[in-house]
Parts: sequence; structure tokens; C-alpha cells
Amino acid sequence: MTSVPGSVPGLDHPVEQTEAEVTLTGRGISVSSRVEVVHDGFIAVRPSVGEFVDQVVVKVGDAVEVFWKTEDAQRALPAEITEVEQGAVIRWRMRATGPAEASQRRKAVRGRVTVPVTAGYGSIELKGETVDLSEAGLRAEFEGLGAPPEAGAKLDLAIALEDGAFKLKAEVVRTQARGARWVMSIRFANIQEKDQDRVRRRVFQALREERAKKADDAPPDLRG
Repeated sequence: MTSVPGSVPGLDHPVEQTEAEVTLTGRGISVSSRVEVVHDGFIAVRPSVGEFVDQVVVKVGDAVEVFWKTEDAQRALPAEITEVEQGAVIRWRMRATGPAEASQRRKAVRGRVTVPVTAGYGSIELKGETVDLSEAGLRAEFEGLGAPPEAGAKLDLAIALEDGAFKLKAEVVRTQARGARWVMSIRFANIQEKDQDRVRRRVFQALREERAKKADDAPPDLRG
């Protein structure tokens, strides 16, 4: 399927079968997704919503922004959710509500990165591993200890990247208890620019590796 006649894939809307991030306007929730179809101003994506198990992430009528990267910039498109498909495959459909623009803020790009992380919470030190990572925050799975931190709880984080660890202040966005394990979404509070650069490099490395793996796994007639 194609988009509105005259529109340019990558400029006016994300390209089909690429990654985009859907941000719920005003709610501070961003979900990475795979763009499946773009057609006549409508976009269908398959979101990665594993961290929101048993939660309704979006509903019909919600305002969102779709972010995607081009070769040298980032684009943003305002949209409205028109359909939410649940089940074995989760799919969101949305309608563009305005033109795409160059993103005026540098949007953090999230990648699936697994590195050790510790979180100081009061007198408790939680140990775990990241599930995904961006220069703005992370999602990690920790060994539960005591009572789970609530949204807004302050943390002292230490993240061990391959080229060395760094520390920073952070804040809990949400916590999900899965038995003795806690999956926590965390927002960075005061990450230094040099550490942002390190995280960004590591995320883009992970995205390149993921794209290469998908290309290797594709049938020979679908490889570029």
C-alpha cells in the first residue's frame, strides 16, 4: 500500500517496515514499534508493549506523536489512535492529524541493550539488567527486595556499559512485580552530556546489530 499521493516516505511519514517510536502526548510514555502499513494518511504499527502487560496503553481517540529517524535528522508526526487490536498480535492504527515536521527536540532513541545496572533505593541496593536503554531512561529487570518502589521514587543508578560504568540520579516511572522480579521503567534526572553520548552510541550499535540480524534471517529473495 502507499501513502497519500505526493507524500514522500521518510519525510512526510515513516517508511513501512522500519522502526518508529509512538509517544502518548502528555503521558510521558513512549513505545517502540514496527511500522507495517502507511496508506492514505493512516499508519498501522505493531508496538513493543511487553513492559505494559495487563495495562491498556492506548485507547481510541488518544493523541500521539510518531517519531522516526532519517539519515541526518528526526521527524515527528501528530496523530490520533483510531483502532487498537488486541490478542496474540497487538496492532495500533492511527490517523495523521497534521503534517510531519523536523523534531525540535532531540528525541531519545531506544534500543534493546542488556547491561548490568544497580539502583540505590533508600538503604536498599537493587541489582539487575537493562531490557532496553535510551539517553533519557531505561527499562530494567531487578531482583525484588523489600517493597517495590512507587512511581516518583528517587534512585541512584549505576549503569555498566562495556566501556565503563557511570552513575546518575533517576526517577521511577512505573514498577511491575513479576514474582520475585521487578520490571522498572526509569527516567534519568541528571545524565551528563558525555554519558548521553556513550549511551547513544551503544543504542545505535544495538540497532545496527538488530537490523543486520533481521537481514540475515530474511529469506534470500527479500534481502537487499
